[in-house]
Order: sequence, then C-alpha cells, then structure tokens
Amino acid sequence: MSVMAPRIELDDVTLGYERHPAVHHLCGGFGGGATAVCGPNGGGKSTLLKGVMGLLRPLGGHIKVHGLDRRDIAYLPQQAEIDTDFPISVLDVALLGHWRRVGAFRPLTRALRAQASRALEGVGLGGFEARPIGSLSAGQRQRVLFARVLVADSPVILLDEPFTAIDHRTTTDLLDLVLGWSGEGRTVIAVLHDFEQVRLHFPRTLLLAREAIGWGPTAEVLTAANLATARAMSEAWDDDAHRCERGAA
Repeated sequence: MSVMAPRIELDDVTLGYERHPAVHHLCGGFGGGATAVCGPNGGGKSTLLKGVMGLLRPLGGHIKVHGLDRRDIAYLPQQAEIDTDFPISVLDVALLGHWRRVGAFRPLTRALRAQASRALEGVGLGGFEARPIGSLSAGQRQRVLFARVLVADSPVILLDEPFTAIDHRTTTDLLDLVLGWSGEGRTVIAVLHDFEQVRLHFPRTLLLAREAIGWGPTAEVLTAANLATARAMSEAWDDDAHRCERGAA
C-alpha cells in the first residue's frame, strides 16, 4: 500500500504555556517517511506533537497541514497520559481508531468491529478483546494503542515516546509497524530517546532543545557536537524567565 502523505510546515512556530515558551521559533517541515524527534527532557518534544495535532495553539507563527484535516491525524500520547483505571475494554480502545469516520453517535457496524479485532491480532493481542485495559501490562497496553492507530489508518501518525517502559520483544514488534508505515509513505513523527535506535531506523531527525539544534538527515544531526550543544542548553534553561515577546507578536 502506498499513501500520499500530507506535508506539515512550521513557520517560525513558538509553543508554550501561559506565554512561557517550550518551543522557540521553529521553522521546517515534515513530509512522507519517518522523522525522530530527540532531545533533552523538557526540550519541547511532546509540546511540538501537541501543536501539530492542534491540541496547543501556537504563541507565535503558524503550523500548516496541507492535504489533511487535523482531526484525521493519528496521535499516540505517552503512556503516563492514559487513564488505565477507566473501565474500558481492549476492543473498545481499538475501536476508538474509527472515531474520525463514525463520530460519537453513529453505530459501530460488525465490519468496523471486525477491523478492530484484526488490528489487535496484528499487534499480537488476538483473543484479548474483552479484557479491561487496566489489567494489561505496559507492553500489552502499548500494543493496544498501536492497534488503535492501525484502525485509524491515517497518513499522518504522531508517536510520543512509543517504546518507553516496554520490553524488547514488544519494542521490536511495534518498531516493525512503524517502519512499515514509513515504507508506505505515511508521515510518521516519533519522540524517541534511544539514539542508536534512531540512527538505525529513522532517516531524518529533529534534535530539539526548545529550539532546533539540527533538523535533517540523522547522521548529520546526531553528532557529538550537536548533542553537547543540546545538553548545554538544557542546563542553562530558566523556567522563570520572562515570556517570549517575539513569539507574542
């Protein structure tokens, strides 16, 4: 399957909270294929995904998605943001991938349910449909969330730390899915911490430390000099600094 991927353009984008920026004046674009977003904790990686998704309005600049409505972007947040105490079954979580097609009130047909079941089988969770999501291990929950992305079948996929706190086998299986999406031409943007994993599998990288340290081919971005710059910048951050006036324009 080949997918015509939309293009996401960032024009001098500043993102943050209460006018305190977490991402400063970012310019660049994402097209088809996989891009890793790396950088120190607090560097704005998750904030960037929320901006692209439309969950966070820019303080300055513009994020433009050409060829797709933002409601059609598949977004997988960090596991810490998932309420595992909510009484919902594994199948119901996977069925949420149909949201953009059916909305909140249209009935889910037998065909849509069968598609969700096939997605669960595709991530190794066939037969888990009736289990409560809270009863699963961290790795199994992540497989369910990937099944939801499979069901959504979107040309743009945002993944926030998709391999954190899961076992090696699960990581390998889910990474294969990510690489498959990339090979189909989908736009995949993944926040990752494992530089070796990024170097092996992700052709493009954005190294972000509240501003772009490098953005382009991974081998040119994840250099010792760039990583040292990112670390130095993170050590100098002042979270009580004044708001970004240029971003407020």
